Amino acid sequence: MNDTIIQISYLGSAVLFIVGLKMLSSAKTAARGNMIAAFGMLVAIVATLLKQGVLGWEWIVGGVAVGGAIGAVAALRVKMTSMPEMVALLNGSGGLASALVAGAELLAYAGRGEAPVGVVPTAIVLSTLIGGVTLTGSLIAFLKLAEKMPGQPITYPGQQVVNALIAVGILALGVMVATSPLELDPFWALAGAALLLGILLVIPIGGADMPVVISLLNSYSGLAACATGFVLNNSGLVISGSLVGASGIILTKIMCDAMNRSIGNVLFGAFGAAPEGGAGGGGQDQGAVKGYTPDDAAVIFSNARSCIIVPGYGMAVAQAQHAVRELADLLEEKGITTRFAIHPVAGRMPGHMNVLLAEADVSYDKLIEMDHINPEFPETDVALVLGANDVVNPSARSDESSPIYGMPILDVDRAQHVFVIKRSMNPGFAGIQNPLFFNENTMMVFGDAKGTVLALVDAVREY
Repeated sequence: MNDTIIQISYLGSAVLFIVGLKMLSSAKTAARGNMIAAFGMLVAIVATLLKQGVLGWEWIVGGVAVGGAIGAVAALRVKMTSMPEMVALLNGSGGLASALVAGAELLAYAGRGEAPVGVVPTAIVLSTLIGGVTLTGSLIAFLKLAEKMPGQPITYPGQQVVNALIAVGILALGVMVATSPLELDPFWALAGAALLLGILLVIPIGGADMPVVISLLNSYSGLAACATGFVLNNSGLVISGSLVGASGIILTKIMCDAMNRSIGNVLFGAFGAAPEGGAGGGGQDQGAVKGYTPDDAAVIFSNARSCIIVPGYGMAVAQAQHAVRELADLLEEKGITTRFAIHPVAGRMPGHMNVLLAEADVSYDKLIEMDHINPEFPETDVALVLGANDVVNPSARSDESSPIYGMPILDVDRAQHVFVIKRSMNPGFAGIQNPLFFNENTMMVFGDAKGTVLALVDAVREY
């Protein structure tokens, strides 16, 4: 009877997971969907605790208290602009948990002198391998996102050969662990090789590809949890891990499509490395840019009827989202239709711009996806670009020599007037110059995004 209740609870939690995941597809329902999925996880945890033979309650309460305290402090102290780094650490924590559980189960079998049977040995290998790769890969992603190590790809001669040799070694060790699970030396070697492989797989990936890497590592953490579910014979963990793994892979594919690149190119292409012999793909001299002030911009805005704001990572760095919302509200008050154009890979993680603008209470109805907003740029009076670079680079449409050629972009250059707020003329993650900055209809306003937008707000209000 108790087992029946547990299995029904797992089924109910699975339904809640699926409903919550579905609601995450819309910005309007995402917060509610997250709460529903969290409640589903609570149901699954309670059901698991009903099983006989789980760890003593004092350890469970202690773990909940320590983990809850860490999570609460992180939720209160981590800024929204640092959310990509936070997500990377959460992915790594999931991988670590899966690997530790698999290792603990194997040690328990060894302590009893009883070899695991069925799919359990293979599941232990997969959980340890995927969990280890996820842990160290996520830590490298965190360091790159936090700018504690270079964001550019780190490469060396023979890198792919080294990775291939390590992969072959892991395959051999995995077979040894699966066939002789009570021999622990191959298991420790497998765990160490997995940790090393995670580092080597992520260091050659540039900062521009971090949104894809985060999605992929999230998928890895789900697959590791799924494998751990088979180790523990826990259907709830198998279901939740499968959902995370599948949704992460789908999101990774969506992000790659948004950049017109394959997953293989992201993982092994070293995109963002300094090209030999110059910037390439738009690095040639294109003339002088026209620099303007917020007061100059206010004159153009005074005669505008429509405006599209394009947020980028520069807005996130400057924490300018509240200033941007103030500007949008002011423009609306003056009768200027204002919306936000969201590129799928703008920022450092999927949905980064949506999260920041939602924090500033920008209406979800104002956030328009790339495919829907692009046809409207030619009819738009002013496009305001805030710290975006590669996602508005017209070289992606016209320059076949450019490394971003074919990447879908926001067509801001087709607006009547384009204002670009940027700290300097430094290129974006792709390491190439943006011809948008040299167009006749482009006005460059140099400075910190937050300070410049606030100055623009004052200028528009007083004009």
